[in-house]
Amino acid sequence: MIVEICANSVQSAINAEKGGADRIELCQNLNEGGTTPSYAAIKYCVEKLSLKTMVLVRPRPGDFCYNEAEYEAIKEDVLMCKNLGAHGVVVGFLDKNLDIDTKRTAEIVKLARPMEVTFHRAFDRCRDWHTALEQIIECGCDRILTSGQRKTAPEGIDNLREIQRLAAGRIKILAGSGVNSQNVADLIHATGVGEVHSSCKHTIENMHKTNIEESSRYIETDSEEVGRFVAAAK
Repeated sequence: MIVEICANSVQSAINAEKGGADRIELCQNLNEGGTTPSYAAIKYCVEKLSLKTMVLVRPRPGDFCYNEAEYEAIKEDVLMCKNLGAHGVVVGFLDKNLDIDTKRTAEIVKLARPMEVTFHRAFDRCRDWHTALEQIIECGCDRILTSGQRKTAPEGIDNLREIQRLAAGRIKILAGSGVNSQNVADLIHATGVGEVHSSCKHTIENMHKTNIEESSRYIETDSEEVGRFVAAAK
């Protein structure tokens, strides 16, 4: 069983390693669904941490239908990740009809090699996941991060089981969204997936008072919860 932690900062990545995770999906702006992390964050994780670093490449929040300028930026970020020695990238492309953009997906897979490529939860927004599964496999992606077309993976258990069955070893299925140390074992047993994904996050409260009324809270991966999650998953 492979455990991937969604890490929204360098410290979150360090905490994921402390907790015993196998891999991170490094990103930032997790409260907006995640965007591409900084060059420095990627470099630190690749060079300083022992776990594998997958990098989310997403230039903005919102949908997954990108214009040409955004797509050019995505390609540059993929090359940056490759040059830094990242283990892989996490991407997703849909067209205006909510079908997989196979042209761009295949192009990015080719550009990214020898890195691995995960197709992220854009898969859960596509209109026909059966067709999308076959298209993503055909494009050469290594895995799909999915909640089974539902808001959370526990809600999508039936679909996850079917996706895992139809994948038939041709692509890895990474179950994520709403997965934690309390429900991960049941999810694995019910679906047969070989990889699970969680942020294991908690809220940090800055206790210093300032003269400006603004939030000083932020979220960060909790190493202790990662440890519990890993133990339950494995």
